[in-house]
This record gives sequence, structure tokens and C-alpha cells, in this order.
Amino acid sequence: MIRFALPLIALAVVGCKSDARPETPALPAPGVECNSNGLNSLIGKTRSEATTAEAKRLSGANAVRYLTPGMMVTMEFRADRLNLHLGTDGKIGSARCG
Repeated sequence: MIRFALPLIALAVVGCKSDARPETPALPAPGVECNSNGLNSLIGKTRSEATTAEAKRLSGANAVRYLTPGMMVTMEFRADRLNLHLGTDGKIGSARCG
């Protein structure tokens, strides 16, 4: 009986395997680049939807990423992304593209 059960269990496990590939991050639209000049007005503000919208408008970035002290981040450069560095008080201390 066990001889028949083991192959069936193996087939069930293999049948559960997913062939889905991880989604590749979307590439930025050509010609869209972040510009960190003139973002001093963001310094001292707290994270909010309004701050994110203002950051996108001022920088031309497609994406905004908030970074907190000690946070692990990926190191790939994205020309269309603005990184807002938060201090321990939760306020923006600096803004850099990438």
C-alpha cells in the first residue's frame, strides 16, 4: 500500500509547483528623470500623501521612496525615483534621486 502512496504523494507535490516567474520591475518611461534641485521646501515635512504628491510634482519623479534610519534598501539606480530620507523624528532630512 505504501508503494502506491509514495508516487501519488510525489505527483501531488510536483503538481503544486508554480511556474510563475517573478515580475520584472517596470522600466521608467524614456525621458522621465528625477531632478532633486529645488526640493528644499520638502525638508522638515512629514510623510503624507500630500508630501508625496508635492515631491513628485517638484522633482518630476515617477516614484517616491521614503527611507528610514537603519532601513534595508535595494541599491539599484532608478533615474525616475526620488528617495526621501527621514530622520528619527519622522521628518524629511534630505532628498536624492536614484
